[in-house]
Amino acid sequence: MAAKQENVKWVDGLRGVASFLVVVTHLCRALDDALFSPSMGEEPNSPVRLFQRPFLRVFVQGRIGVAVFSLVTGYVCALKPIRTMRSGRPEVALQNVAKSAFRRVPRLFLPAAIATTICWFAAQFGVFEVGKRGDSVWIALTNPEPTLWFNDSLISLFSSLIHTWTNGQNYYDGNQWTLMPLLRGSMMVYILLFITAYMQPRHRMITVFGFFLYYYIGNDSVFGMQFIFGVFLSELSQIPEHKEWLMTHTKVLTRIVSPIIFTLGLYFASYPADNPGWTPWSRTMMTVATYISPPACDVPHFFTGAGIILIALAIHISGFLKTILSSKYLLWLGKNSFAVYLLHGGLLRSILCWMIWGIHAPTDFVNSEGKMERPPPKPRSGLLRVWLSVVAFFIILYFVASLWMRYVDPWCARTTQKLEKYMWTDPAEQAWNEKAEVVVNGRSEGRLLPV
Repeated sequence: MAAKQENVKWVDGLRGVASFLVVVTHLCRALDDALFSPSMGEEPNSPVRLFQRPFLRVFVQGRIGVAVFSLVTGYVCALKPIRTMRSGRPEVALQNVAKSAFRRVPRLFLPAAIATTICWFAAQFGVFEVGKRGDSVWIALTNPEPTLWFNDSLISLFSSLIHTWTNGQNYYDGNQWTLMPLLRGSMMVYILLFITAYMQPRHRMITVFGFFLYYYIGNDSVFGMQFIFGVFLSELSQIPEHKEWLMTHTKVLTRIVSPIIFTLGLYFASYPADNPGWTPWSRTMMTVATYISPPACDVPHFFTGAGIILIALAIHISGFLKTILSSKYLLWLGKNSFAVYLLHGGLLRSILCWMIWGIHAPTDFVNSEGKMERPPPKPRSGLLRVWLSVVAFFIILYFVASLWMRYVDPWCARTTQKLEKYMWTDPAEQAWNEKAEVVVNGRSEGRLLPV
């Protein structure tokens, strides 16, 4: 009965919101970089725009997206194994961990490699040239250049495919830098589950909390702390006494405690990425950071990590927030979240740029001294056209992402399944073969091997 009452759909809804905010972040970096500061200037009387204020700036700053991916990864990777461990079947849980760890690599590598190859192909045909010549500094700096020679372009492609997973550098799609720490973090979660498989639940929770403190001291608030807190939350959500306590105190937790924690989390996540000393509220947070953050801390990322932990805790104790995040619309966003993450960079640097700056890129010309000179950046269109272009961009992005989830992602899943079937041995079949071999060699020793 308790298992039926457990609502884990909210995780997909939260993932969908996070992917949407990541796209918004990159749009703001491309079109309105001033939003990452808390005001329009250093002077005390400098104007403050609506989305530069606390709470609202979370939606345009969007830094919380990566932290959410980390927390959700830890939660999802641990959910089924912990449920199996708590039911007294650690051997089955270890089999599930082994299979999940094996599948994780191709399920991340194959889609990322396809997306990188598409961006590489587009770059070689000059698809990103308009963005290189527009007046957006961020797009101009992050757009890949076409390669002169075919051999060099292939080397560049394979280099990006490899470096994505070694140092997080992908020349054709820089947004994939998060995939390496996400893969590494999921493997760390699997190792932690392997270590704690035979522990009593309370001892496993103490161990997980110890790892959380380790990453807090180690100043890894966006990845390490989030992965481990996701595991902790997954364990906490399956304790019968805790679930009964949540049901008993539903009104107080949902109406009072959860809103307070959620608001504090949003406030923490509001910490500006740029120029935090420009406003009193962000200067106050800088002072607070000296008391609650580890030494040599990356303060913006620390407050982001702390904010996401508080927000996740608020969701955990609130049935209302879980219901909202479990809506069919947010679940649809969550279903397409990985495809959106992989595709939005290339579409932003091509289709969106064409809608804002036109389809013709200014070409270099020979100046009066006989030297090649690059023309000044092409100015963007009017504000109305920019807003309409952004709306059209989101429609195109999620349409393409839905096609990706319909055709590309199932192919990646089938390929992973075939690879698993080819490389793995069925445990029951292996046990039967070992039993037969023992009997044939006359060394049965009066015992049966497990089947």
